[in-house]
Amino acid sequence: MDFTLLDLIAFIGFILFVVAVSLYVSRDEKDSEDYFLAGRSLSWWVIGISLVASNISTEHFVGMAGQGFREDIGMAVASFEWIGALALVIVALYLLPRFLQSGIYTIPQYLEYRYDRKTRTLLSIFMLVFYVMITIATVLYAGAFALKEIFDTSLITGIWLIGLTGGLYTVYGGLKAVVWSDVIQGAALLIGGAFITYLGMKELGGLHQFIELSDGRLHTVLPLDHPTLPWLAVFFGGMWIPNLFYFGLNQFITQRTLGAKNIAEGQKGVLFGASIKLIIPIIIIFPGIIAYELYGDEIANGDAAYPVLITHLLPAGLTGAFFAALFGATMSTLDSLLNSAATIFVIDIYKPFINPDGSQKQIVRTGRIVTFILMILACLWAPVVNQFEGGLYLFLQLYWGFIQPGVVAVFLMGFLWKKVPSGAAFWGMLLNIPIYGALLFFIPNIAFLHHMAITFVLIMIFMTIFTRLRPQQHPSEIPIFNQSDHKNSRLVKNWSIAILIATICLYIIFF
Repeated sequence: MDFTLLDLIAFIGFILFVVAVSLYVSRDEKDSEDYFLAGRSLSWWVIGISLVASNISTEHFVGMAGQGFREDIGMAVASFEWIGALALVIVALYLLPRFLQSGIYTIPQYLEYRYDRKTRTLLSIFMLVFYVMITIATVLYAGAFALKEIFDTSLITGIWLIGLTGGLYTVYGGLKAVVWSDVIQGAALLIGGAFITYLGMKELGGLHQFIELSDGRLHTVLPLDHPTLPWLAVFFGGMWIPNLFYFGLNQFITQRTLGAKNIAEGQKGVLFGASIKLIIPIIIIFPGIIAYELYGDEIANGDAAYPVLITHLLPAGLTGAFFAALFGATMSTLDSLLNSAATIFVIDIYKPFINPDGSQKQIVRTGRIVTFILMILACLWAPVVNQFEGGLYLFLQLYWGFIQPGVVAVFLMGFLWKKVPSGAAFWGMLLNIPIYGALLFFIPNIAFLHHMAITFVLIMIFMTIFTRLRPQQHPSEIPIFNQSDHKNSRLVKNWSIAILIATICLYIIFF
Protein backbone atom coordinates (compact mmCIF):
# COMPACT_ATOMS: atom_id res chain seq x y z
CA MET A 1 0.00 0.00 0.00
CA ASP A 2 1.46 3.36 -1.03
CA PHE A 3 1.73 6.23 1.43
CA THR A 4 0.45 9.64 0.47
CA LEU A 5 2.20 12.73 1.84
CA LEU A 6 -0.60 13.10 4.41
CA ASP A 7 -0.09 9.50 5.53
CA LEU A 8 3.62 10.11 6.02
CA ILE A 9 3.05 13.32 7.97
CA ALA A 10 0.46 11.66 10.23
CA PHE A 11 2.70 8.69 10.97
CA ILE A 12 5.93 10.59 11.64
CA GLY A 13 4.12 13.33 13.56
CA PHE A 14 2.40 10.86 15.87
CA ILE A 15 5.58 8.93 16.68
CA LEU A 16 7.57 12.12 17.32
CA PHE A 17 4.79 13.47 19.55
CA VAL A 18 4.73 10.30 21.66
CA VAL A 19 8.51 10.24 22.06
CA ALA A 20 8.68 13.97 22.87
CA VAL A 21 5.98 13.76 25.54
CA SER A 22 7.59 10.64 27.08
CA LEU A 23 10.99 12.30 27.34
CA TYR A 24 9.54 15.55 28.68
CA VAL A 25 7.51 14.04 31.53
CA SER A 26 10.47 11.92 32.69
CA ARG A 27 13.08 14.69 32.61
CA ASP A 28 13.29 15.18 36.41
CA GLU A 29 13.85 11.59 37.56
CA LYS A 30 16.15 11.49 40.59
CA ASP A 31 16.09 7.96 42.03
CA SER A 32 14.92 4.39 41.53
CA GLU A 33 11.41 5.16 42.77
CA ASP A 34 11.10 7.84 40.09
CA TYR A 35 12.47 5.55 37.37
CA PHE A 36 10.69 2.30 38.24
CA LEU A 37 7.44 3.54 39.88
CA ALA A 38 7.02 7.08 38.49
CA GLY A 39 7.63 8.49 41.97
CA ARG A 40 4.40 6.80 43.18
CA SER A 41 2.51 9.78 41.74
CA LEU A 42 0.09 8.27 39.21
CA SER A 43 -3.59 9.26 39.13
CA TRP A 44 -6.43 6.79 38.57
CA TRP A 45 -7.27 7.75 34.99
CA VAL A 46 -3.62 7.50 33.92
CA ILE A 47 -3.36 4.06 35.56
CA GLY A 48 -6.56 2.83 33.88
CA ILE A 49 -5.67 3.92 30.35
CA SER A 50 -2.06 2.77 30.72
CA LEU A 51 -3.22 -0.63 31.99
CA VAL A 52 -5.44 -1.18 28.95
CA ALA A 53 -2.90 0.20 26.48
CA SER A 54 -0.22 -2.11 27.89
CA ASN A 55 -2.59 -5.09 27.81
CA ILE A 56 -4.05 -4.54 24.33
CA SER A 57 -1.55 -4.60 21.50
CA THR A 58 -1.11 -6.01 18.02
CA GLU A 59 -1.17 -9.56 19.38
CA HIS A 60 -4.84 -8.72 20.09
CA PHE A 61 -5.51 -6.91 16.81
CA VAL A 62 -3.79 -9.75 14.97
CA GLY A 63 -4.27 -12.76 17.26
CA MET A 64 -7.62 -12.11 18.96
CA ALA A 65 -9.21 -10.83 15.76
CA GLY A 66 -7.84 -13.97 14.13
CA GLN A 67 -9.65 -16.11 16.70
CA GLY A 68 -12.83 -14.16 15.94
CA PHE A 69 -12.34 -15.01 12.27
CA ARG A 70 -12.32 -18.73 13.06
CA GLU A 71 -15.69 -20.45 12.80
CA ASP A 72 -15.08 -22.69 15.82
CA ILE A 73 -14.32 -19.81 18.24
CA GLY A 74 -15.64 -16.44 17.07
CA MET A 75 -16.99 -14.20 19.84
CA ALA A 76 -16.18 -16.79 22.51
CA VAL A 77 -12.63 -15.45 22.71
CA ALA A 78 -14.17 -12.34 24.33
CA SER A 79 -14.17 -14.31 27.57
CA PHE A 80 -10.48 -13.53 27.97
CA GLU A 81 -11.50 -9.85 28.19
CA TRP A 82 -14.69 -10.18 30.21
CA ILE A 83 -13.36 -12.67 32.75
CA GLY A 84 -10.29 -10.43 32.81
CA ALA A 85 -12.51 -7.49 33.82
CA LEU A 86 -13.89 -9.55 36.72
CA ALA A 87 -10.34 -10.55 37.69
CA LEU A 88 -9.45 -6.85 37.81
CA VAL A 89 -12.31 -6.31 40.27
CA ILE A 90 -10.72 -8.94 42.54
CA VAL A 91 -7.36 -7.21 42.12
CA ALA A 92 -8.83 -3.83 43.09
CA LEU A 93 -10.72 -5.10 46.13
CA TYR A 94 -8.31 -7.63 47.60
CA LEU A 95 -4.82 -7.83 46.04
CA LEU A 96 -3.83 -4.22 45.35
CA PRO A 97 -4.37 -2.99 48.94
CA ARG A 98 -2.02 -5.69 50.21
CA PHE A 99 0.67 -4.83 47.69
CA LEU A 100 0.50 -1.05 48.09
CA GLN A 101 0.43 -1.29 51.86
CA SER A 102 3.64 -3.34 51.84
CA GLY A 103 5.43 -0.74 49.67
CA ILE A 104 6.85 -3.28 47.20
CA TYR A 105 8.52 -2.40 43.89
CA THR A 106 7.92 -5.83 42.32
CA ILE A 107 5.49 -8.71 42.72
CA PRO A 108 8.31 -11.21 43.45
CA GLN A 109 9.40 -8.93 46.29
CA TYR A 110 6.17 -9.75 48.10
CA LEU A 111 7.10 -13.44 48.06
CA GLU A 112 10.26 -12.72 50.05
CA TYR A 113 8.15 -11.00 52.71
CA ARG A 114 5.72 -13.94 52.81
CA TYR A 115 8.13 -16.85 52.18
CA ASP A 116 11.85 -16.27 51.57
CA ARG A 117 14.39 -14.83 49.12
CA LYS A 118 14.80 -18.12 47.26
CA THR A 119 11.10 -18.16 46.33
CA ARG A 120 11.26 -14.50 45.30
CA THR A 121 14.27 -15.16 43.08
CA LEU A 122 12.64 -18.16 41.39
CA LEU A 123 9.59 -16.10 40.40
CA SER A 124 11.87 -13.28 39.19
CA ILE A 125 13.76 -15.67 36.90
CA PHE A 126 10.52 -17.20 35.62
CA MET A 127 9.11 -13.77 34.76
CA LEU A 128 12.26 -12.55 33.03
CA VAL A 129 12.51 -15.65 30.85
CA PHE A 130 8.83 -15.70 29.91
CA TYR A 131 8.70 -11.95 29.24
CA VAL A 132 11.55 -12.15 26.74
CA MET A 133 10.84 -15.58 25.21
CA ILE A 134 7.04 -15.39 25.05
CA THR A 135 5.36 -12.01 25.58
CA ILE A 136 7.86 -9.48 24.20
CA ALA A 137 8.66 -11.78 21.28
CA THR A 138 4.95 -12.22 20.51
CA VAL A 139 4.28 -8.48 20.68
CA LEU A 140 7.18 -7.72 18.34
CA TYR A 141 6.23 -10.47 15.89
CA ALA A 142 2.53 -9.50 15.90
CA GLY A 143 3.38 -5.88 15.21
CA ALA A 144 5.78 -6.81 12.44
CA PHE A 145 3.25 -9.25 10.98
CA ALA A 146 0.59 -6.51 10.83
CA LEU A 147 3.00 -4.11 9.17
CA LYS A 148 3.99 -6.77 6.66
CA GLU A 149 0.36 -7.50 5.75
CA ILE A 150 -0.55 -3.82 5.39
CA PHE A 151 2.62 -2.16 4.13
CA ASP A 152 4.60 -5.06 2.67
CA THR A 153 7.61 -4.59 4.93
CA SER A 154 9.76 -7.57 5.86
CA LEU A 155 9.18 -9.23 9.24
CA ILE A 156 12.75 -8.61 10.38
CA THR A 157 12.57 -4.92 9.45
CA GLY A 158 9.28 -4.53 11.30
CA ILE A 159 10.59 -6.26 14.43
CA TRP A 160 13.67 -4.04 14.69
CA LEU A 161 11.77 -0.87 13.80
CA ILE A 162 9.25 -1.46 16.59
CA GLY A 163 11.84 -2.71 19.06
CA LEU A 164 14.23 0.21 18.65
CA THR A 165 11.56 2.91 18.60
CA GLY A 166 9.70 1.67 21.67
CA GLY A 167 12.80 0.51 23.50
CA LEU A 168 14.95 3.62 23.31
CA TYR A 169 12.58 6.08 24.99
CA THR A 170 11.83 3.41 27.62
CA VAL A 171 15.57 3.13 28.31
CA TYR A 172 15.70 6.84 29.04
CA GLY A 173 12.41 7.58 30.73
CA GLY A 174 11.38 4.59 32.87
CA LEU A 175 7.80 4.06 34.06
CA LYS A 176 6.76 7.71 33.80
CA ALA A 177 7.68 7.73 30.11
CA VAL A 178 5.85 4.43 29.68
CA VAL A 179 2.53 5.46 31.24
CA TRP A 180 2.28 8.79 29.45
CA SER A 181 3.12 7.23 26.10
CA ASP A 182 0.44 4.64 26.95
CA VAL A 183 -2.15 7.36 27.55
CA ILE A 184 -1.57 8.82 24.08
CA GLN A 185 -1.26 5.49 22.29
CA GLY A 186 -4.14 3.91 24.23
CA ALA A 187 -6.48 6.69 23.16
CA ALA A 188 -5.35 6.32 19.54
CA LEU A 189 -5.80 2.56 19.75
CA LEU A 190 -9.38 2.78 21.04
CA ILE A 191 -10.41 5.48 18.58
CA GLY A 192 -8.77 3.71 15.63
CA GLY A 193 -10.29 0.34 16.56
CA ALA A 194 -13.75 1.84 16.91
CA PHE A 195 -13.40 3.53 13.52
CA ILE A 196 -12.43 0.29 11.78
CA THR A 197 -15.41 -1.47 13.39
CA TYR A 198 -17.70 1.31 12.14
CA LEU A 199 -16.33 1.11 8.60
CA GLY A 200 -16.64 -2.69 8.60
CA MET A 201 -20.25 -2.57 9.79
CA LYS A 202 -21.05 0.03 7.14
CA GLU A 203 -19.46 -2.07 4.39
CA LEU A 204 -21.36 -5.14 5.56
CA GLY A 205 -24.69 -3.33 5.51
CA GLY A 206 -25.21 -2.29 9.14
CA LEU A 207 -25.62 -3.93 12.53
CA HIS A 208 -28.71 -5.92 11.58
CA GLN A 209 -26.97 -7.46 8.59
CA PHE A 210 -23.89 -8.18 10.72
CA ILE A 211 -25.97 -10.06 13.30
CA GLU A 212 -27.85 -12.00 10.62
CA LEU A 213 -24.73 -13.09 8.73
CA SER A 214 -22.51 -13.72 11.74
CA ASP A 215 -24.92 -15.39 14.16
CA GLY A 216 -22.85 -18.58 14.29
CA ARG A 217 -19.81 -16.63 15.48
CA LEU A 218 -21.53 -14.43 18.06
CA HIS A 219 -21.90 -17.00 20.83
CA THR A 220 -19.67 -16.70 23.87
CA VAL A 221 -20.82 -19.92 25.59
CA LEU A 222 -19.39 -22.94 23.77
CA PRO A 223 -20.12 -26.67 24.34
CA LEU A 224 -18.57 -28.61 27.19
CA ASP A 225 -16.43 -30.64 24.77
CA HIS A 226 -15.10 -27.63 22.83
CA PRO A 227 -11.34 -28.15 22.27
CA THR A 228 -10.31 -24.61 23.21
CA LEU A 229 -12.95 -22.69 25.22
CA PRO A 230 -15.48 -25.06 26.85
CA TRP A 231 -17.94 -23.21 29.11
CA LEU A 232 -16.86 -25.14 32.21
CA ALA A 233 -13.28 -23.90 31.86
CA VAL A 234 -14.42 -20.36 31.12
CA PHE A 235 -16.78 -19.83 34.04
CA PHE A 236 -15.57 -22.22 36.72
CA GLY A 237 -12.12 -23.46 35.75
CA GLY A 238 -8.89 -22.66 33.99
CA MET A 239 -9.90 -19.30 32.51
CA TRP A 240 -9.57 -17.69 35.93
CA ILE A 241 -5.96 -18.78 36.41
CA PRO A 242 -4.33 -16.79 33.55
CA ASN A 243 -6.55 -13.80 34.27
CA LEU A 244 -5.79 -13.67 38.00
CA PHE A 245 -2.10 -14.08 37.24
CA TYR A 246 -2.03 -11.63 34.35
CA PHE A 247 -3.90 -8.78 36.03
CA GLY A 248 -3.00 -9.31 39.66
CA LEU A 249 0.39 -11.04 39.91
CA ASN A 250 2.11 -9.96 36.70
CA GLN A 251 4.70 -7.19 37.06
CA PHE A 252 4.05 -6.08 33.49
CA ILE A 253 0.48 -5.03 34.34
CA THR A 254 0.67 -4.28 38.07
CA GLN A 255 3.68 -1.95 37.92
CA ARG A 256 1.57 1.08 37.06
CA THR A 257 -0.80 0.28 39.96
CA LEU A 258 2.19 0.06 42.32
CA GLY A 259 3.01 3.61 41.20
CA ALA A 260 -0.36 4.97 42.35
CA LYS A 261 -0.54 8.04 44.61
CA ASN A 262 -2.42 6.00 47.19
CA ILE A 263 -4.57 2.89 47.53
CA ALA A 264 -7.80 4.62 46.52
CA GLU A 265 -6.26 6.01 43.30
CA GLY A 266 -4.87 2.59 42.48
CA GLN A 267 -8.23 0.89 43.01
CA LYS A 268 -10.09 3.41 40.87
CA GLY A 269 -7.47 3.07 38.15
CA VAL A 270 -7.83 -0.72 38.07
CA LEU A 271 -11.64 -0.48 37.89
CA PHE A 272 -11.41 2.13 35.14
CA GLY A 273 -9.25 -0.29 33.16
CA ALA A 274 -11.75 -3.10 33.82
CA SER A 275 -14.57 -0.92 32.48
CA ILE A 276 -12.70 -0.25 29.24
CA LYS A 277 -11.95 -3.96 28.80
CA LEU A 278 -15.67 -4.72 28.59
CA ILE A 279 -15.87 -2.95 25.22
CA ILE A 280 -12.57 -4.24 23.78
CA PRO A 281 -14.19 -7.28 22.04
CA ILE A 282 -16.42 -4.94 20.02
CA ILE A 283 -13.45 -3.12 18.48
CA ILE A 284 -11.21 -6.18 18.03
CA ILE A 285 -13.28 -9.38 17.65
CA PHE A 286 -16.11 -7.82 15.63
CA PRO A 287 -13.65 -6.78 12.87
CA GLY A 288 -12.31 -10.35 12.74
CA ILE A 289 -15.84 -11.65 12.21
CA ILE A 290 -16.56 -8.91 9.67
CA ALA A 291 -13.37 -9.82 7.77
CA TYR A 292 -14.65 -13.39 7.41
CA GLU A 293 -17.99 -12.23 5.99
CA LEU A 294 -16.45 -9.73 3.58
CA TYR A 295 -13.13 -11.26 2.54
CA GLY A 296 -13.06 -14.81 3.92
CA ASP A 297 -12.20 -16.34 0.55
CA GLU A 298 -8.92 -14.42 0.29
CA ILE A 299 -7.71 -14.95 3.87
CA ALA A 300 -5.82 -18.20 4.40
CA ASN A 301 -4.44 -17.34 7.86
CA GLY A 302 -6.96 -16.03 10.39
CA ASP A 303 -4.27 -13.83 11.97
CA ALA A 304 -4.35 -11.76 8.76
CA ALA A 305 -8.06 -10.88 9.19
CA TYR A 306 -7.57 -7.46 10.77
CA PRO A 307 -4.76 -6.32 8.45
CA VAL A 308 -6.80 -7.38 5.40
CA LEU A 309 -9.78 -5.43 6.69
CA ILE A 310 -7.61 -2.33 7.07
CA THR A 311 -6.20 -2.56 3.56
CA HIS A 312 -9.69 -2.79 2.06
CA LEU A 313 -11.59 -0.27 4.19
CA LEU A 314 -9.35 2.64 5.06
CA PRO A 315 -9.92 5.67 2.85
CA ALA A 316 -6.98 7.47 1.27
CA GLY A 317 -5.14 9.72 3.69
CA LEU A 318 -5.92 7.72 6.83
CA THR A 319 -3.43 4.93 6.23
CA GLY A 320 -0.64 6.78 8.00
CA ALA A 321 -2.86 7.67 10.94
CA PHE A 322 -3.90 4.08 11.52
CA PHE A 323 -0.37 2.87 10.88
CA ALA A 324 0.71 5.19 13.69
CA ALA A 325 -2.06 3.89 15.98
CA LEU A 326 -1.13 0.27 15.23
CA PHE A 327 2.55 1.02 15.69
CA GLY A 328 1.73 2.82 18.93
CA ALA A 329 -0.33 -0.12 20.19
CA THR A 330 2.70 -2.34 19.89
CA MET A 331 5.02 0.21 21.49
CA SER A 332 2.66 0.76 24.44
CA THR A 333 2.87 -2.93 25.32
CA LEU A 334 6.56 -3.26 24.48
CA ASP A 335 7.64 -0.31 26.63
CA SER A 336 5.70 -1.67 29.62
CA LEU A 337 7.23 -5.13 29.22
CA LEU A 338 10.77 -3.81 28.92
CA ASN A 339 10.40 -1.50 31.92
CA SER A 340 8.86 -4.24 34.06
CA ALA A 341 11.49 -6.82 33.10
CA ALA A 342 14.27 -4.33 33.90
CA THR A 343 12.61 -3.51 37.24
CA ILE A 344 12.51 -7.20 38.19
CA PHE A 345 16.16 -7.72 37.24
CA VAL A 346 17.45 -4.66 39.08
CA ILE A 347 15.27 -4.88 42.22
CA ASP A 348 15.11 -8.66 42.62
CA ILE A 349 18.49 -9.82 41.26
CA TYR A 350 21.03 -7.00 40.79
CA LYS A 351 20.45 -5.17 44.07
CA PRO A 352 20.19 -8.21 46.41
CA PHE A 353 22.92 -10.37 44.85
CA ILE A 354 25.27 -8.24 42.73
CA ASN A 355 25.45 -4.76 44.26
CA PRO A 356 23.58 -4.54 47.60
CA ASP A 357 25.15 -1.16 48.42
CA GLY A 358 24.65 0.39 45.01
CA SER A 359 23.73 4.07 44.86
CA GLN A 360 20.48 5.33 43.37
CA LYS A 361 22.43 6.54 40.34
CA GLN A 362 23.98 3.09 39.81
CA ILE A 363 20.59 1.38 40.13
CA VAL A 364 18.94 3.65 37.55
CA ARG A 365 21.91 3.31 35.16
CA THR A 366 21.77 -0.48 35.49
CA GLY A 367 18.02 -0.36 34.77
CA ARG A 368 18.67 1.50 31.53
CA ILE A 369 21.42 -0.90 30.44
CA VAL A 370 19.27 -3.96 31.18
CA THR A 371 16.31 -2.47 29.30
CA PHE A 372 18.49 -2.05 26.21
CA ILE A 373 19.91 -5.59 26.46
CA LEU A 374 16.45 -7.14 26.86
CA MET A 375 15.22 -5.18 23.84
CA ILE A 376 18.03 -6.62 21.69
CA LEU A 377 17.45 -10.18 22.92
CA ALA A 378 13.70 -9.96 22.22
CA CYS A 379 14.28 -8.64 18.69
CA LEU A 380 16.64 -11.53 17.98
CA TRP A 381 14.22 -14.13 19.35
CA ALA A 382 10.93 -12.76 17.94
CA PRO A 383 11.12 -14.47 14.49
CA VAL A 384 10.90 -17.87 16.23
CA VAL A 385 7.23 -17.18 17.07
CA ASN A 386 6.46 -17.65 13.38
CA GLN A 387 6.90 -21.40 13.80
CA PHE A 388 3.81 -21.80 16.04
CA GLU A 389 0.81 -22.99 14.00
CA GLY A 390 -2.04 -22.37 16.48
CA GLY A 391 -2.23 -18.59 16.09
CA LEU A 392 -0.47 -15.84 18.03
CA TYR A 393 -3.07 -15.37 20.74
CA LEU A 394 -3.21 -19.08 21.51
CA PHE A 395 0.61 -19.21 21.58
CA LEU A 396 0.66 -16.42 24.17
CA GLN A 397 -1.99 -18.01 26.40
CA LEU A 398 -0.79 -21.61 26.06
CA TYR A 399 2.87 -21.25 27.01
CA TRP A 400 2.34 -19.00 30.03
CA GLY A 401 0.55 -22.02 31.48
CA PHE A 402 3.98 -23.43 32.37
CA ILE A 403 4.16 -21.03 35.34
CA GLN A 404 0.76 -19.36 35.88
CA PRO A 405 -1.09 -22.08 37.89
CA GLY A 406 1.83 -22.48 40.29
CA VAL A 407 2.22 -18.74 40.88
CA VAL A 408 -1.51 -18.27 41.53
CA ALA A 409 -1.49 -21.25 43.93
CA VAL A 410 1.52 -19.90 45.84
CA PHE A 411 -0.01 -16.45 46.34
CA LEU A 412 -3.46 -17.80 47.17
CA MET A 413 -2.15 -20.28 49.74
CA GLY A 414 0.11 -17.59 51.17
CA PHE A 415 -2.81 -15.21 51.64
CA LEU A 416 -5.19 -17.77 53.15
CA TRP A 417 -2.97 -20.02 55.28
CA LYS A 418 -0.24 -18.61 57.51
CA LYS A 419 1.38 -22.02 58.09
CA VAL A 420 2.38 -22.57 54.43
CA PRO A 421 6.22 -22.74 54.46
CA SER A 422 8.64 -21.43 51.87
CA GLY A 423 9.52 -24.97 50.70
CA ALA A 424 5.92 -25.61 49.67
CA ALA A 425 5.90 -22.39 47.63
CA PHE A 426 9.30 -22.95 45.98
CA TRP A 427 8.67 -26.56 44.96
CA GLY A 428 5.05 -25.82 44.05
CA MET A 429 6.16 -23.29 41.42
CA LEU A 430 8.83 -25.64 40.08
CA LEU A 431 6.40 -28.57 39.83
CA ASN A 432 4.19 -26.49 37.54
CA ILE A 433 6.55 -27.06 34.59
CA PRO A 434 6.64 -30.90 34.52
CA ILE A 435 2.97 -31.28 35.52
CA TYR A 436 1.65 -28.91 32.85
CA GLY A 437 4.08 -30.24 30.24
CA ALA A 438 3.03 -33.84 30.96
CA LEU A 439 -0.65 -32.94 30.66
CA LEU A 440 -0.08 -31.24 27.30
CA PHE A 441 1.84 -34.26 26.05
CA PHE A 442 -0.27 -37.14 27.39
CA ILE A 443 -3.75 -35.54 27.23
CA PRO A 444 -3.51 -33.29 24.14
CA ASN A 445 -7.16 -33.55 23.15
CA ILE A 446 -8.65 -31.41 25.92
CA ALA A 447 -8.63 -27.62 26.22
CA PHE A 448 -5.39 -26.15 27.56
CA LEU A 449 -7.51 -24.29 30.13
CA HIS A 450 -8.37 -27.71 31.60
CA HIS A 451 -4.64 -28.44 31.71
CA MET A 452 -4.18 -25.24 33.71
CA ALA A 453 -6.98 -26.11 36.13
CA ILE A 454 -5.67 -29.65 36.72
CA THR A 455 -2.15 -28.31 37.26
CA PHE A 456 -3.47 -25.74 39.74
CA VAL A 457 -5.39 -28.37 41.74
CA LEU A 458 -2.42 -30.76 41.86
CA ILE A 459 -0.09 -27.99 43.09
CA MET A 460 -2.62 -26.98 45.75
CA ILE A 461 -2.78 -30.60 46.93
CA PHE A 462 1.03 -30.82 47.00
CA MET A 463 1.32 -27.58 48.99
CA THR A 464 -1.35 -28.74 51.45
CA ILE A 465 0.43 -32.07 52.10
CA PHE A 466 3.81 -30.31 52.41
CA THR A 467 2.34 -27.83 54.90
CA ARG A 468 0.75 -30.57 56.98
CA LEU A 469 4.10 -32.35 57.19
CA ARG A 470 6.32 -29.29 57.69
CA PRO A 471 4.19 -26.28 58.74
CA GLN A 472 5.73 -22.86 59.18
CA GLN A 473 6.15 -22.31 62.90
CA HIS A 474 6.27 -18.51 62.98
CA PRO A 475 3.95 -16.35 60.80
CA SER A 476 5.71 -14.12 58.27
CA GLU A 477 5.90 -10.42 59.07
CA ILE A 478 4.69 -8.38 56.11
CA PRO A 479 6.06 -4.81 56.42
CA ILE A 480 3.55 -1.96 56.52
CA PHE A 481 4.84 0.86 54.34
CA ASN A 482 1.53 2.65 53.75
CA GLN A 483 -0.35 3.20 56.99
CA SER A 484 -3.48 4.66 55.35
CA ASP A 485 -6.83 2.97 55.82
CA HIS A 486 -7.41 0.61 52.91
CA LYS A 487 -11.06 -0.24 53.46
CA ASN A 488 -12.86 -0.21 50.14
CA SER A 489 -14.83 2.99 49.65
CA ARG A 490 -18.46 3.04 48.63
CA LEU A 491 -17.42 4.26 45.15
CA VAL A 492 -15.07 1.31 44.70
CA LYS A 493 -17.71 -1.17 45.88
CA ASN A 494 -20.47 0.30 43.68
CA TRP A 495 -18.16 0.47 40.67
CA SER A 496 -17.21 -3.18 41.19
CA ILE A 497 -20.88 -4.22 41.34
CA ALA A 498 -21.59 -2.26 38.14
CA ILE A 499 -18.80 -4.11 36.29
CA LEU A 500 -20.15 -7.46 37.52
CA ILE A 501 -23.69 -6.62 36.33
CA ALA A 502 -22.41 -5.33 32.96
CA THR A 503 -20.40 -8.53 32.40
CA ILE A 504 -23.41 -10.72 33.15
CA CYS A 505 -25.51 -8.66 30.71
CA LEU A 506 -22.89 -9.06 27.97
CA TYR A 507 -22.88 -12.83 28.41
CA ILE A 508 -26.68 -12.88 28.22
CA ILE A 509 -26.68 -10.79 25.04
CA PHE A 510 -24.06 -12.98 23.35
CA PHE A 511 -25.15 -16.29 24.85
